[in-house]
Amino acid sequence: MKLGLARVSTDGQGHSLQLDALKAAGCEKVFVETISGTKAERPELRKLLDHARSGDVIVVYSLSRLARSIRHLLELAEELRAREIGLRSLTEAIDTTTPAGRFVFTILGALGQMEVELLRERTQAGLRAARARGRVGGRPRALDTVKLTVVKTLLGEGTLTVAEIADHVQVAPSTIYRALKGGRSALA
Repeated sequence: MKLGLARVSTDGQGHSLQLDALKAAGCEKVFVETISGTKAERPELRKLLDHARSGDVIVVYSLSRLARSIRHLLELAEELRAREIGLRSLTEAIDTTTPAGRFVFTILGALGQMEVELLRERTQAGLRAARARGRVGGRPRALDTVKLTVVKTLLGEGTLTVAEIADHVQVAPSTIYRALKGGRSALA
């Protein structure tokens, strides 16, 4: 069975072009969605995937109507392959039920994987460059050296509880315990 998916991002756009093309492609049932492709929750896509069975072919006007990103497209394609469901895109002329279509999709998968690896490399290079310039990422420490000195001094005096000291330096008591070598047992 051929199952179609037509999606537009906003109510101001129309489904007509996609619906006509899906009907001409022989789709017996078409799922129609009006939602941004960037949304992770897409109810009609979920219904389509739940409805599809082994041997069915999902037909879309364009791959951009199906997935949010290359990674999402590849995840969907892998799910469909594992369930023995074909995928056909009318605009890109990709049909995973044919050897040539599977080949093209494999190439797209390789390109998607390469994109992920290049992004990872660029991110790591950027982090190394930032560290070389003295920049360290992450959240700033709640207890800087001045506050830690105040905490140690007040603890040494023994007149205030850890909770009172924590309130004074505006941190949680657990932050003080973490900062002290030995934690709670260091105060015993």
